[in-house]
Amino acid sequence: MKKTSKKILSVILCLTMIFTLFSVAASADEAATPETGDVFRISCSVNGDTATQRGFCWYTKESCETKISVFAGDVDVTESLTLCDVVSEEWEGNFMHKVLVKGLTAGTDYTYRIYGPNGTYADGSFSTDDGDDKVEFIGIADVQASNLNNFLKGARTAKAAVETMPNADFVVTLGDYTNDSTNEEWDYNAIAFDGINSGVTQVPVAGNHDGLGVWNWFNNMFCVDTSESVQTLNGMNYSFDYGNVHFAVVNTNDLLSVSVPQLVWLKKDLMSTDADWKVVFMHKSPYSLGKDTKWPDTLYLQESLESVLNDCNVDLVMSGHDHQYLRTKPLKNNKVDEDGTVYVLAGTAGSKRYEIREFILGHFLKENMVAAMTVQKDGYGNYWDGTSFDNTKETNIGGCFNTISVDGGKLTYTAYIIKDKTDPNDETEEDVITVIDQFTIEKEQGENEIEYTGDKTTSKAAYIAGAVPSLLGLVSYTLINWLPRFLVMLPKLVYVYITQDVF
Repeated sequence: MKKTSKKILSVILCLTMIFTLFSVAASADEAATPETGDVFRISCSVNGDTATQRGFCWYTKESCETKISVFAGDVDVTESLTLCDVVSEEWEGNFMHKVLVKGLTAGTDYTYRIYGPNGTYADGSFSTDDGDDKVEFIGIADVQASNLNNFLKGARTAKAAVETMPNADFVVTLGDYTNDSTNEEWDYNAIAFDGINSGVTQVPVAGNHDGLGVWNWFNNMFCVDTSESVQTLNGMNYSFDYGNVHFAVVNTNDLLSVSVPQLVWLKKDLMSTDADWKVVFMHKSPYSLGKDTKWPDTLYLQESLESVLNDCNVDLVMSGHDHQYLRTKPLKNNKVDEDGTVYVLAGTAGSKRYEIREFILGHFLKENMVAAMTVQKDGYGNYWDGTSFDNTKETNIGGCFNTISVDGGKLTYTAYIIKDKTDPNDETEEDVITVIDQFTIEKEQGENEIEYTGDKTTSKAAYIAGAVPSLLGLVSYTLINWLPRFLVMLPKLVYVYITQDVF
Protein backbone atom coordinates (compact mmCIF):
# COMPACT_ATOMS: atom_id res chain seq x y z
CA MET A 1 0.00 0.00 0.00
CA LYS A 2 2.87 2.32 0.91
CA LYS A 3 4.61 1.59 -2.42
CA THR A 4 1.38 2.33 -4.30
CA SER A 5 0.96 5.59 -2.40
CA LYS A 6 4.54 6.56 -3.17
CA LYS A 7 4.01 5.81 -6.86
CA ILE A 8 0.83 7.90 -6.93
CA LEU A 9 2.61 10.73 -5.10
CA SER A 10 5.55 10.49 -7.52
CA VAL A 11 3.21 10.74 -10.50
CA ILE A 12 1.47 13.75 -8.97
CA LEU A 13 4.82 15.45 -8.28
CA CYS A 14 6.06 14.72 -11.81
CA LEU A 15 2.89 16.13 -13.33
CA THR A 16 3.16 19.18 -11.10
CA MET A 17 6.77 19.74 -12.21
CA ILE A 18 5.85 19.32 -15.87
CA PHE A 19 3.00 21.81 -15.63
CA THR A 20 5.27 24.20 -13.71
CA LEU A 21 7.94 23.95 -16.41
CA PHE A 22 5.35 24.56 -19.13
CA SER A 23 4.12 27.55 -17.16
CA VAL A 24 7.63 28.96 -16.75
CA ALA A 25 8.40 28.31 -20.42
CA ALA A 26 5.18 30.01 -21.45
CA SER A 27 6.03 33.01 -19.26
CA ALA A 28 9.52 33.16 -20.73
CA ASP A 29 8.18 32.93 -24.26
CA GLU A 30 5.69 35.68 -23.55
CA ALA A 31 8.40 37.85 -21.99
CA ALA A 32 10.69 37.23 -24.95
CA THR A 33 8.12 38.18 -27.58
CA PRO A 34 8.63 41.80 -28.65
CA GLU A 35 5.57 44.01 -28.53
CA THR A 36 4.37 45.87 -31.61
CA GLY A 37 6.02 49.12 -30.56
CA ASP A 38 9.31 47.63 -29.41
CA VAL A 39 12.71 48.36 -30.88
CA PHE A 40 14.66 45.12 -30.45
CA ARG A 41 17.76 43.14 -31.53
CA ILE A 42 19.87 46.30 -31.37
CA SER A 43 23.54 46.07 -32.29
CA CYS A 44 26.27 48.63 -32.82
CA SER A 45 29.10 47.06 -34.85
CA VAL A 46 32.45 47.97 -36.35
CA ASN A 47 31.97 49.03 -39.94
CA GLY A 48 34.98 50.48 -41.72
CA ASP A 49 37.03 53.20 -40.00
CA THR A 50 36.67 52.56 -36.25
CA ALA A 51 37.54 56.18 -35.43
CA THR A 52 34.75 57.74 -37.50
CA GLN A 53 32.14 55.06 -38.37
CA ARG A 54 29.72 52.58 -36.81
CA GLY A 55 27.08 50.28 -38.24
CA PHE A 56 23.70 49.89 -36.56
CA CYS A 57 21.08 47.19 -36.97
CA TRP A 58 17.74 46.79 -35.23
CA TYR A 59 14.28 45.34 -35.68
CA THR A 60 10.66 46.41 -35.26
CA LYS A 61 7.43 44.43 -35.49
CA GLU A 62 5.89 46.81 -38.02
CA SER A 63 7.21 48.97 -40.81
CA CYS A 64 8.46 52.41 -39.79
CA GLU A 65 11.12 54.99 -40.65
CA THR A 66 14.75 53.97 -40.10
CA LYS A 67 15.72 56.75 -37.71
CA ILE A 68 18.61 57.21 -35.29
CA SER A 69 19.95 60.16 -33.28
CA VAL A 70 23.55 60.34 -32.02
CA PHE A 71 24.64 62.42 -29.03
CA ALA A 72 28.04 63.61 -27.82
CA GLY A 73 27.33 64.37 -24.20
CA ASP A 74 23.97 66.18 -24.17
CA VAL A 75 24.39 67.55 -27.69
CA ASP A 76 22.55 65.97 -30.62
CA VAL A 77 25.21 65.80 -33.35
CA THR A 78 23.17 63.81 -35.86
CA GLU A 79 22.92 66.66 -38.37
CA SER A 80 26.71 66.90 -38.56
CA LEU A 81 26.98 63.20 -39.44
CA THR A 82 26.36 61.27 -42.64
CA LEU A 83 23.80 58.47 -42.48
CA CYS A 84 24.12 56.13 -45.44
CA ASP A 85 23.38 52.59 -46.65
CA VAL A 86 19.97 52.88 -45.01
CA VAL A 87 17.95 49.66 -45.10
CA SER A 88 14.37 49.06 -44.05
CA GLU A 89 12.83 45.78 -45.18
CA GLU A 90 10.79 42.83 -44.00
CA TRP A 91 12.71 39.78 -42.81
CA GLU A 92 11.11 36.61 -41.48
CA GLY A 93 8.00 38.36 -40.16
CA ASN A 94 9.77 41.39 -38.66
CA PHE A 95 11.23 44.58 -40.11
CA MET A 96 15.00 44.95 -40.29
CA HIS A 97 16.67 48.35 -40.15
CA LYS A 98 20.30 49.14 -40.92
CA VAL A 99 22.27 52.37 -41.16
CA LEU A 100 25.95 53.26 -41.43
CA VAL A 101 26.89 56.41 -39.51
CA LYS A 102 29.90 58.33 -40.82
CA GLY A 103 31.65 61.49 -39.64
CA LEU A 104 32.10 60.60 -35.96
CA THR A 105 34.98 62.14 -34.01
CA ALA A 106 37.88 59.93 -32.94
CA GLY A 107 38.27 59.16 -29.23
CA THR A 108 34.75 60.26 -28.34
CA ASP A 109 32.09 58.71 -26.12
CA TYR A 110 28.67 58.68 -27.79
CA THR A 111 25.14 57.71 -26.89
CA TYR A 112 22.43 57.04 -29.43
CA ARG A 113 18.68 56.71 -29.64
CA ILE A 114 16.90 54.43 -32.10
CA TYR A 115 13.28 55.20 -32.89
CA GLY A 116 10.49 52.70 -33.42
CA PRO A 117 6.84 53.08 -34.39
CA ASN A 118 4.45 55.34 -32.47
CA GLY A 119 7.10 57.33 -30.63
CA THR A 120 8.89 54.37 -29.07
CA TYR A 121 12.66 54.29 -28.80
CA ALA A 122 15.69 52.49 -27.33
CA ASP A 123 19.06 53.83 -26.25
CA GLY A 124 22.68 52.67 -26.46
CA SER A 125 26.28 53.86 -26.28
CA PHE A 126 29.72 53.36 -27.85
CA SER A 127 33.15 54.97 -28.07
CA THR A 128 35.31 55.59 -31.11
CA ASP A 129 38.96 54.66 -31.58
CA ASP A 130 41.31 57.41 -30.42
CA GLY A 131 44.11 56.18 -32.67
CA ASP A 132 46.74 55.54 -30.01
CA ASP A 133 48.72 52.33 -29.53
CA LYS A 134 46.41 50.90 -26.89
CA VAL A 135 43.33 48.76 -27.45
CA GLU A 136 41.35 46.57 -25.07
CA PHE A 137 38.72 44.04 -26.06
CA ILE A 138 36.67 41.14 -24.75
CA GLY A 139 36.27 37.74 -26.40
CA ILE A 140 33.46 35.25 -25.79
CA ALA A 141 32.19 32.29 -27.79
CA ASP A 142 29.39 29.79 -28.24
CA VAL A 143 26.42 30.89 -26.18
CA GLN A 144 24.52 28.49 -28.48
CA ALA A 145 21.34 28.43 -26.42
CA SER A 146 17.77 27.46 -27.28
CA ASN A 147 15.82 28.79 -24.29
CA LEU A 148 15.81 32.04 -22.38
CA ASN A 149 17.27 30.49 -19.23
CA ASN A 150 20.42 29.32 -21.03
CA PHE A 151 20.76 32.64 -22.84
CA LEU A 152 20.69 34.33 -19.45
CA LYS A 153 23.53 32.07 -18.30
CA GLY A 154 25.59 33.16 -21.31
CA ALA A 155 24.73 36.80 -20.64
CA ARG A 156 25.91 36.41 -17.04
CA THR A 157 29.33 35.48 -18.43
CA ALA A 158 29.35 38.45 -20.80
CA LYS A 159 28.31 40.85 -18.02
CA ALA A 160 31.15 39.54 -15.85
CA ALA A 161 33.52 40.22 -18.74
CA VAL A 162 32.30 43.82 -19.12
CA GLU A 163 32.64 44.36 -15.37
CA THR A 164 36.17 42.93 -15.49
CA MET A 165 37.15 45.14 -18.44
CA PRO A 166 34.72 48.10 -18.22
CA ASN A 167 36.61 50.22 -20.76
CA ALA A 168 36.73 47.56 -23.48
CA ASP A 169 36.77 49.06 -26.96
CA PHE A 170 34.69 46.19 -28.35
CA VAL A 171 33.36 42.70 -27.72
CA VAL A 172 34.04 39.93 -30.24
CA THR A 173 31.65 36.97 -30.17
CA LEU A 174 33.35 34.05 -31.92
CA GLY A 175 30.22 32.48 -33.36
CA ASP A 176 27.15 30.43 -32.43
CA TYR A 177 25.02 33.19 -30.99
CA THR A 178 22.06 30.79 -31.09
CA ASN A 179 21.43 27.09 -31.59
CA ASP A 180 19.03 27.14 -34.55
CA SER A 181 19.04 30.81 -35.63
CA THR A 182 15.28 31.28 -35.31
CA ASN A 183 13.24 34.37 -34.55
CA GLU A 184 12.54 33.03 -31.08
CA GLU A 185 16.20 32.40 -30.27
CA TRP A 186 17.41 35.76 -31.56
CA ASP A 187 14.70 37.40 -29.42
CA TYR A 188 15.94 35.44 -26.39
CA ASN A 189 19.48 36.56 -27.19
CA ALA A 190 18.37 40.19 -27.46
CA ILE A 191 16.57 40.09 -24.10
CA ALA A 192 19.38 38.28 -22.25
CA PHE A 193 22.13 40.49 -23.71
CA ASP A 194 20.17 43.73 -23.45
CA GLY A 195 22.61 46.51 -22.56
CA ILE A 196 25.62 44.50 -23.72
CA ASN A 197 24.77 44.37 -27.43
CA SER A 198 23.78 48.04 -27.41
CA GLY A 199 26.26 49.27 -24.78
CA VAL A 200 29.56 48.47 -26.49
CA THR A 201 30.75 48.06 -30.06
CA GLN A 202 30.29 44.52 -31.40
CA VAL A 203 32.55 42.44 -33.66
CA PRO A 204 30.37 39.57 -34.89
CA VAL A 205 31.80 36.27 -36.17
CA ALA A 206 29.51 33.75 -37.87
CA GLY A 207 29.31 30.27 -36.34
CA ASN A 208 28.01 27.14 -38.01
CA HIS A 209 24.80 27.40 -35.96
CA ASP A 210 24.37 30.96 -37.24
CA GLY A 211 25.01 30.29 -40.91
CA LEU A 212 24.92 26.73 -42.20
CA GLY A 213 21.45 25.97 -43.55
CA VAL A 214 20.01 29.25 -42.26
CA TRP A 215 20.95 31.44 -45.19
CA ASN A 216 21.20 35.23 -44.81
CA TRP A 217 20.27 35.24 -41.13
CA PHE A 218 23.66 36.35 -39.84
CA ASN A 219 24.15 39.15 -42.34
CA ASN A 220 20.69 40.43 -41.41
CA MET A 221 21.52 40.62 -37.69
CA PHE A 222 24.47 43.03 -37.92
CA CYS A 223 25.60 46.01 -39.96
CA VAL A 224 29.25 45.38 -40.81
CA ASP A 225 31.31 46.25 -43.86
CA THR A 226 30.69 43.43 -46.34
CA SER A 227 32.25 45.20 -49.33
CA GLU A 228 35.16 42.72 -49.37
CA SER A 229 33.25 39.64 -48.24
CA VAL A 230 33.52 36.85 -50.80
CA GLN A 231 29.85 36.01 -50.10
CA THR A 232 27.26 36.80 -47.41
CA LEU A 233 24.96 33.78 -47.59
CA ASN A 234 26.18 32.06 -44.43
CA GLY A 235 28.37 34.70 -42.76
CA MET A 236 30.84 37.41 -43.68
CA ASN A 237 34.57 38.00 -43.86
CA TYR A 238 35.77 41.53 -43.18
CA SER A 239 38.57 43.45 -41.47
CA PHE A 240 39.25 46.62 -39.53
CA ASP A 241 41.98 48.48 -37.63
CA TYR A 242 41.78 49.48 -33.99
CA GLY A 243 44.73 51.22 -32.39
CA ASN A 244 47.89 49.60 -33.75
CA VAL A 245 46.16 46.27 -34.38
CA HIS A 246 44.77 44.93 -37.64
CA PHE A 247 41.88 42.48 -37.18
CA ALA A 248 40.63 40.07 -39.84
CA VAL A 249 37.38 38.12 -39.45
CA VAL A 250 37.21 34.79 -41.29
CA ASN A 251 33.96 33.01 -42.17
CA THR A 252 34.53 29.27 -41.55
CA ASN A 253 31.11 28.40 -42.98
CA ASP A 254 32.42 29.23 -46.43
CA LEU A 255 32.16 25.97 -48.42
CA LEU A 256 32.12 24.05 -45.08
CA SER A 257 35.53 25.36 -44.02
CA VAL A 258 37.18 28.21 -45.93
CA SER A 259 37.16 28.77 -49.67
CA VAL A 260 40.13 29.50 -51.91
CA PRO A 261 38.72 32.98 -52.76
CA GLN A 262 38.51 33.79 -49.05
CA LEU A 263 42.08 32.61 -48.49
CA VAL A 264 43.19 34.88 -51.35
CA TRP A 265 41.30 37.76 -49.74
CA LEU A 266 42.82 37.03 -46.33
CA LYS A 267 46.37 37.06 -47.65
CA LYS A 268 45.81 40.30 -49.55
CA ASP A 269 44.16 41.84 -46.51
CA LEU A 270 46.92 40.88 -44.08
CA MET A 271 49.59 42.08 -46.50
CA SER A 272 47.88 45.45 -46.99
CA THR A 273 48.57 46.70 -43.46
CA ASP A 274 51.64 47.87 -41.57
CA ALA A 275 49.93 47.67 -38.17
CA ASP A 276 52.22 46.33 -35.45
CA TRP A 277 49.84 43.52 -34.52
CA LYS A 278 47.76 41.14 -36.62
CA VAL A 279 44.88 39.20 -35.04
CA VAL A 280 42.47 36.83 -36.79
CA PHE A 281 39.00 35.87 -35.52
CA MET A 282 37.13 32.78 -36.72
CA HIS A 283 34.60 30.28 -35.44
CA LYS A 284 35.97 26.80 -36.14
CA SER A 285 39.22 26.16 -34.32
CA PRO A 286 42.26 24.77 -36.18
CA TYR A 287 43.64 23.31 -32.91
CA SER A 288 41.51 21.67 -30.24
CA LEU A 289 40.81 18.49 -28.30
CA GLY A 290 37.05 18.83 -28.57
CA LYS A 291 34.58 16.58 -30.33
CA ASP A 292 34.61 18.56 -33.58
CA THR A 293 38.37 18.48 -34.08
CA LYS A 294 38.39 14.92 -35.36
CA TRP A 295 36.51 15.90 -38.53
CA PRO A 296 38.17 17.13 -41.74
CA ASP A 297 36.25 20.40 -42.19
CA THR A 298 37.82 21.79 -39.02
CA LEU A 299 41.24 20.20 -39.41
CA TYR A 300 41.51 21.46 -42.98
CA LEU A 301 41.97 24.92 -41.46
CA GLN A 302 45.37 23.84 -40.14
CA GLU A 303 46.60 23.23 -43.67
CA SER A 304 44.69 25.84 -45.63
CA LEU A 305 45.31 28.76 -43.28
CA GLU A 306 48.83 27.89 -42.22
CA SER A 307 50.74 29.33 -45.16
CA VAL A 308 48.71 32.56 -45.12
CA LEU A 309 49.15 33.13 -41.40
CA ASN A 310 52.85 32.25 -41.52
CA ASP A 311 53.59 34.47 -44.53
CA CYS A 312 51.71 37.40 -43.02
CA ASN A 313 53.16 37.32 -39.49
CA VAL A 314 49.87 36.83 -37.65
CA ASP A 315 50.34 37.03 -33.89
CA LEU A 316 47.09 35.62 -32.52
CA VAL A 317 44.16 33.55 -33.76
CA MET A 318 41.00 33.36 -31.62
CA SER A 319 38.23 30.87 -32.29
CA GLY A 320 35.33 28.95 -30.77
CA HIS A 321 33.23 25.96 -31.89
CA ASP A 322 34.60 23.28 -29.55
CA HIS A 323 33.25 24.65 -26.25
CA GLN A 324 36.46 24.40 -24.23
CA TYR A 325 39.46 26.57 -23.47
CA LEU A 326 42.78 25.68 -25.09
CA ARG A 327 45.89 27.67 -25.96
CA THR A 328 48.74 26.48 -28.15
CA LYS A 329 52.35 27.47 -27.97
CA PRO A 330 53.45 29.66 -30.89
CA LEU A 331 53.18 27.49 -34.01
CA LYS A 332 54.62 27.70 -37.51
CA ASN A 333 54.47 24.95 -40.13
CA ASN A 334 52.53 22.88 -37.59
CA LYS A 335 55.51 22.94 -35.21
CA VAL A 336 56.37 24.89 -32.08
CA ASP A 337 58.23 28.04 -33.10
CA GLU A 338 58.84 31.16 -31.01
CA ASP A 339 58.14 33.32 -34.06
CA GLY A 340 54.86 31.55 -34.83
CA THR A 341 51.17 32.20 -34.21
CA VAL A 342 49.39 31.55 -30.91
CA TYR A 343 45.99 29.86 -31.31
CA VAL A 344 43.38 30.25 -28.59
CA LEU A 345 40.15 28.29 -28.42
CA ALA A 346 38.24 30.77 -26.28
CA GLY A 347 35.98 28.49 -24.24
CA THR A 348 32.21 28.82 -24.06
CA ALA A 349 30.24 31.62 -22.46
CA GLY A 350 27.20 29.34 -22.37
CA SER A 351 26.24 26.20 -20.49
CA LYS A 352 27.00 23.62 -23.21
CA ARG A 353 30.52 22.32 -22.56
CA TYR A 354 32.64 19.62 -24.19
CA GLU A 355 35.03 17.31 -22.44
CA ILE A 356 38.46 16.51 -23.82
CA ARG A 357 39.08 13.77 -26.37
CA GLU A 358 42.47 12.43 -25.29
CA PHE A 359 42.53 10.06 -28.27
CA ILE A 360 43.08 13.07 -30.56
CA LEU A 361 46.51 13.72 -29.03
CA GLY A 362 49.33 12.57 -31.26
CA HIS A 363 47.06 12.33 -34.29
CA PHE A 364 45.62 15.81 -34.90
CA LEU A 365 47.31 17.72 -32.09
CA LYS A 366 50.70 16.98 -30.60
CA GLU A 367 50.92 17.18 -26.82
CA ASN A 368 53.98 19.44 -26.91
CA MET A 369 51.92 22.04 -28.81
CA VAL A 370 49.51 22.59 -25.90
CA ALA A 371 50.40 25.45 -23.56
CA ALA A 372 47.23 25.53 -21.42
CA MET A 373 43.78 24.03 -21.36
CA THR A 374 40.70 24.01 -19.17
CA VAL A 375 37.91 21.64 -20.10
CA GLN A 376 34.44 21.68 -18.60
CA LYS A 377 31.24 19.75 -18.95
CA ASP A 378 28.13 19.68 -16.80
CA GLY A 379 29.21 18.68 -13.30
CA TYR A 380 32.97 18.79 -13.59
CA GLY A 381 35.92 20.67 -15.00
CA ASN A 382 39.30 19.23 -15.88
CA TYR A 383 42.44 21.32 -15.79
CA TRP A 384 45.42 20.08 -17.75
CA ASP A 385 48.64 20.85 -15.90
CA GLY A 386 51.00 19.33 -18.45
CA THR A 387 50.98 15.87 -16.91
CA SER A 388 47.40 14.83 -16.16
CA PHE A 389 43.94 15.44 -17.62
CA ASP A 390 42.21 14.20 -14.47
CA ASN A 391 42.67 17.14 -12.12
CA THR A 392 39.28 18.64 -11.27
CA LYS A 393 38.45 22.02 -9.85
CA GLU A 394 34.99 23.18 -8.88
CA THR A 395 35.81 26.72 -9.96
CA ASN A 396 36.48 25.51 -13.52
CA ILE A 397 32.79 24.75 -13.98
CA GLY A 398 31.26 27.86 -15.51
CA GLY A 399 31.23 30.33 -18.38
CA CYS A 400 34.52 31.38 -19.95
CA PHE A 401 35.46 34.89 -21.08
CA ASN A 402 38.68 36.49 -22.27
CA THR A 403 40.19 39.95 -21.99
CA ILE A 404 42.93 41.12 -24.33
CA SER A 405 44.97 44.29 -23.94
CA VAL A 406 47.46 45.63 -26.45
CA ASP A 407 49.70 48.45 -25.27
CA GLY A 408 52.41 49.41 -27.71
CA GLY A 409 54.60 46.36 -28.23
CA LYS A 410 52.98 44.19 -25.57
CA LEU A 411 49.86 42.01 -25.82
CA THR A 412 48.38 40.60 -22.61
CA TYR A 413 45.76 37.87 -22.78
CA THR A 414 43.79 36.72 -19.73
CA ALA A 415 41.15 33.98 -19.65
CA TYR A 416 38.60 33.66 -16.86
CA ILE A 417 35.82 31.37 -15.72
CA ILE A 418 32.84 32.62 -13.76
CA LYS A 419 31.75 29.68 -11.63
CA ASP A 420 28.22 28.36 -12.15
CA LYS A 421 25.89 29.24 -9.32
CA THR A 422 25.04 26.49 -6.87
CA ASP A 423 21.44 27.71 -7.08
CA PRO A 424 20.73 29.58 -10.34
CA ASN A 425 17.83 31.40 -8.66
CA ASP A 426 19.85 32.64 -5.69
CA GLU A 427 20.53 36.31 -6.37
CA THR A 428 22.54 36.65 -3.15
CA GLU A 429 25.20 34.11 -4.12
CA GLU A 430 28.44 35.94 -4.88
CA ASP A 431 30.13 35.49 -8.25
CA VAL A 432 33.39 33.56 -8.17
CA ILE A 433 35.69 34.55 -11.05
CA THR A 434 38.96 32.69 -11.53
CA VAL A 435 41.87 33.38 -13.87
CA ILE A 436 42.52 30.11 -15.73
CA ASP A 437 45.25 31.30 -18.08
CA GLN A 438 47.36 34.35 -18.81
CA PHE A 439 50.14 35.03 -21.26
CA THR A 440 51.94 37.91 -22.90
CA ILE A 441 53.51 38.45 -26.29
CA GLU A 442 56.09 41.16 -26.79
CA LYS A 443 57.49 42.40 -30.07
CA GLU A 444 59.33 45.26 -31.69
CA GLN A 445 57.07 47.90 -33.21
CA GLY A 446 57.38 49.22 -36.73
CA GLU A 447 58.53 45.95 -38.30
CA ASN A 448 55.47 45.21 -40.47
CA GLU A 449 55.35 46.72 -43.94
CA ILE A 450 52.59 47.11 -46.50
CA GLU A 451 53.21 44.54 -49.22
CA TYR A 452 49.95 44.76 -51.15
CA THR A 453 48.00 47.82 -52.31
CA GLY A 454 45.66 46.38 -54.94
CA ASP A 455 41.97 45.45 -55.03
CA LYS A 456 40.85 42.98 -52.34
CA THR A 457 37.29 42.44 -53.53
CA THR A 458 36.05 39.19 -55.12
CA SER A 459 33.64 39.15 -58.03
CA LYS A 460 30.79 36.63 -58.16
CA ALA A 461 32.43 35.02 -61.17
CA ALA A 462 35.74 34.65 -59.31
CA TYR A 463 33.98 33.12 -56.31
CA ILE A 464 32.09 30.62 -58.45
CA ALA A 465 35.29 29.78 -60.31
CA GLY A 466 37.03 29.21 -56.98
CA ALA A 467 34.33 26.89 -55.64
CA VAL A 468 35.61 23.81 -57.49
CA PRO A 469 39.26 24.07 -56.34
CA SER A 470 37.99 24.87 -52.84
CA LEU A 471 35.95 21.68 -52.62
CA LEU A 472 38.67 19.65 -54.33
CA GLY A 473 41.16 20.95 -51.76
CA LEU A 474 38.95 19.83 -48.89
CA VAL A 475 38.29 16.43 -50.49
CA SER A 476 41.97 15.93 -51.24
CA TYR A 477 42.92 16.81 -47.67
CA THR A 478 40.25 14.43 -46.36
CA LEU A 479 41.46 11.45 -48.39
CA ILE A 480 45.21 12.00 -48.29
CA ASN A 481 45.85 13.67 -44.95
CA TRP A 482 42.89 13.19 -42.62
CA LEU A 483 41.68 9.65 -43.37
CA PRO A 484 44.95 7.77 -42.67
CA ARG A 485 45.40 9.55 -39.34
CA PHE A 486 41.75 8.97 -38.45
CA LEU A 487 42.03 5.24 -39.15
CA VAL A 488 45.12 4.99 -36.96
CA MET A 489 43.24 6.82 -34.21
CA LEU A 490 40.06 4.78 -34.62
CA PRO A 491 40.92 1.94 -32.18
CA LYS A 492 41.52 4.49 -29.39
CA LEU A 493 38.31 6.28 -30.30
CA VAL A 494 36.28 3.06 -30.15
CA TYR A 495 37.89 2.05 -26.84
CA VAL A 496 37.12 5.42 -25.24
CA TYR A 497 33.59 5.33 -26.60
CA ILE A 498 32.96 1.87 -25.11
CA THR A 499 34.61 2.55 -21.75
CA GLN A 500 33.77 6.22 -21.23
CA ASP A 501 30.88 6.90 -23.60
CA VAL A 502 32.90 9.73 -25.16
CA PHE A 503 32.98 10.11 -28.94
